Amino acid sequence: MRGKKLIVSMVLVCFALTLFAGTAMAAKVLKVGVLGPFTGPSAKNGAEFKASVEMALDKINYTVGDYKLEIVWIDSQSDPAKAASAYAEAVERKGIDCAIHNWHSSVAVAAMDVAAQYKIPHWFGFGATEVVNEKWKADPEKYSYWGGKGWPIPAKMAQGYIDCLENAIADGSYKPKSKTVAIYGEDSDWGRSLGGALKGFFADKGWKIVSEDYFPLTQTDFYPLLGKYKKEEVAVLAGTSTAAPTMTAFVKQVGEVGLNSVVIADGLGWMGDWYTMAGPASNGVLDMIPQLTTQESQQWAADIKAKYGFNPSPSAGGLCYDGTNMFIKILKTTLEKYGTLDKVTIHKTFVEEVHTGKLTFGKADGALIMNEYRYTPESVPDPVVAKDGYYFPVIQYTNGKGEIVFPDDWKVKPFMAK
Repeated sequence: MRGKKLIVSMVLVCFALTLFAGTAMAAKVLKVGVLGPFTGPSAKNGAEFKASVEMALDKINYTVGDYKLEIVWIDSQSDPAKAASAYAEAVERKGIDCAIHNWHSSVAVAAMDVAAQYKIPHWFGFGATEVVNEKWKADPEKYSYWGGKGWPIPAKMAQGYIDCLENAIADGSYKPKSKTVAIYGEDSDWGRSLGGALKGFFADKGWKIVSEDYFPLTQTDFYPLLGKYKKEEVAVLAGTSTAAPTMTAFVKQVGEVGLNSVVIADGLGWMGDWYTMAGPASNGVLDMIPQLTTQESQQWAADIKAKYGFNPSPSAGGLCYDGTNMFIKILKTTLEKYGTLDKVTIHKTFVEEVHTGKLTFGKADGALIMNEYRYTPESVPDPVVAKDGYYFPVIQYTNGKGEIVFPDDWKVKPFMAK
């Protein structure tokens, strides 16, 4: 009898130890919030975010060292207030330790305050607006939790459009009747930031700004606005929208009203299947977007198409994929240096390794879109904009394909005016 009791006791002890060990192992979980527009006017971009994050994490089996990564999807709905509320809920009720990504600038402005409040290290938010940088620079200690932007301010990028047109005028391939430009865009931090940058660059080169118009993110009827531009015979229409239905509707209606203007539609190609929405009206349109030029990036796009059923964009899906993989590198560096993954140690890696330029992510690490993502004390929160770093060429669309027309040493074909 005593022997039986001893055996039972040993079994219970073993069971308890196994249960304890299992619980201890299960406790090594890092909850990662992913902020994106999973519903609403930019849901197609949100779908690219989701696919790219899953594709990157599948490669590591959602595991870094002895930590399992648990994803919490945070739907911004393209609305700053709703995004901030959902973000706070993800912290308070779902217990996220860190977060990645974001699409809209206005959402970034709201979300960076939530990240700072809860001291949540947040990586690769796409909010490009100067407002993010101004807040960051005003209190770098507070906003250092907004670890590094996935998109630099428009003033560092938009100059390429004007240089492209000025080069074409200089070599005689573009002869506008007048140097007139209309600035248009969504009424948001991003739309006004890019609009302001374009306005300044065009004005500096002697162009006359005949109109500056901003509209709701969800607007899809542009006939009255385009009729005004046609009446004024505007040479160039330059602007943006982050919502695919809005941007493609604008481009299609330009063709329908018979405008012969050069159209700069920054962001038309941010959704991989944009051509199915815009069609031949997009021929001749200028955009600024990276290209899938390597075998590795083309294979990634094919894998997304095979698994999720859509063609990804280099700007939304591609940058998100690279940003997720850089975040994985940040986590691995953090675990190696500190032996633990939590919001304190990840934030330390932001400050000590990423913001100082020590930790970068380039082609050797598997980057698909940019030559290298690097941040310096001078550039942060932006990545360093350079041809060997983060750089968007100007492309021109023909039959659904974008070809580089600027800079000259990258161009595949010359710019062609209508």
